[in-house]
Amino acid sequence: MAPGRERSGPPERRSLAPRSATITVMIRAAFAAAKNLKRDFGEVENLQVSEKGPGDFVSHADIKAERVLRAELLKTRPEYGFLGEESTEIKGDGRNRWIVDPLDGTTNFLHGVPHFAISIGLERDGEIIAGVVYQPISDELFWAEKGSGAYVDTPAARSRRLRVSGRKDPARALVGTGMLHIGKSGHADYVPKLAAVMERTAGVRRWGAAALDLAFVAAGRFDAHFEFGLAPWDVAAGLLLVREAGGFVGDISGQPYVLGGPSILASNAGLRDSMVEILTGSRPAESL
Repeated sequence: MAPGRERSGPPERRSLAPRSATITVMIRAAFAAAKNLKRDFGEVENLQVSEKGPGDFVSHADIKAERVLRAELLKTRPEYGFLGEESTEIKGDGRNRWIVDPLDGTTNFLHGVPHFAISIGLERDGEIIAGVVYQPISDELFWAEKGSGAYVDTPAARSRRLRVSGRKDPARALVGTGMLHIGKSGHADYVPKLAAVMERTAGVRRWGAAALDLAFVAAGRFDAHFEFGLAPWDVAAGLLLVREAGGFVGDISGQPYVLGGPSILASNAGLRDSMVEILTGSRPAESL
């Protein structure tokens, strides 16, 4: 690399797993958007920030990143629809739709916490068929295609196949969650569920970026993750990562997850019933 040239991601790094043209387009878009995010993160104290609501911030970094993603993705697939957190939806051809979170973990970003990601999912006929989650600071790239598995590329390893963990005992499980903050309703319902999980598991982590939480389930770092009130762009890529890594994605009652639904539970198959029981007080009607 030439002296002074900024590294915006690992586009030169050859994948050891086969990638479709679509996944390649998604990865290149993520790397392009990551350039500005990394630059802005280095100057986070100087960012101009506006409030969308209590505890829910959007910075100029979000908006710039989404503009880059939108331009890159629609340049190669102009007929596709586009749903992003920060801009007006494009309907497109009615079959294919990009679902994008340009900066998942905005609050972390604005506080100088290096845990945030770009999330890109591709929905076709109502089903997520491809997903990319990229963490610009750690340079970890998670990606998956329906029927082809889930993978992670890191600076130290290329195209490592992802597998959910094999833990079945909740007492040995590490569980991720997303906690409600000011301006969000449902605290009274959430706290007892969190307490129940704390009492039955080895630990609970709240890291503030749902796309990465789901990627961590796919990678076996978390054994399960549960959360409430997530938008489609928060989970579109991550849910495919979990499924392609052999995991389960549903709601907290064990029913099929509907994109943008009120709750999500991702776990390995062995913990699914236990997590449903802990979160709801009853076992699901049908086991995997």
